[in-house]
Amino acid sequence: MLGVIGTAIADARAAAGLSMRELARRAKISQPFLSQVERGRTVPSLLTLYRIAGALEISPSSLMPAIGGESETLVVRADEGARLPVSDRAEAAVGRLLAAGPAHRLEVVEYRIRPGEDLGGWFESTGEMTVYVVDGALDVEIEQVGEWTLTAGDAITHPADRSHRWRPGPDGATVLLALAREIGTAQPGRRSVEG
Repeated sequence: MLGVIGTAIADARAAAGLSMRELARRAKISQPFLSQVERGRTVPSLLTLYRIAGALEISPSSLMPAIGGESETLVVRADEGARLPVSDRAEAAVGRLLAAGPAHRLEVVEYRIRPGEDLGGWFESTGEMTVYVVDGALDVEIEQVGEWTLTAGDAITHPADRSHRWRPGPDGATVLLALAREIGTAQPGRRSVEG
């Protein structure tokens, strides 16, 4: 997985015509760290991966390892799915990618968050986000919109470009995150939601 992410970042950086130093500056990470990532010596957190994608003006999915190859039908077993830390801190929660990669328009990540694990603070992305709480409780705050405590069976959907953050309840939480990249588009030969 390390090499796949690093190679994807290096290729995207080259395609954008950016130096390593310029990409690091735009992504607000150090150039030596970016070098380690591109050479497959370390894995970036999800937060860092999203920063790099934002600096390259591309979808984070295009940098993530393809889950299940190029098939449009995807089965991920309980012991499968790439695992990436949410933040760069040692006590970061870990997300398990259930759907990601260039072949998918939807990212699905499972989080099993223990009390006290770091979730990376405020976050933004693109598209539309749905958060579904499988177990436990999760506080969700959307800047200048509101704050909610979600418990098992609850869900919230919102534009992902609104700055938001999560905090686990006292017993932690199991959360599924679905992030749609291309809202309102249908592939040729497929029915749209309206039709």
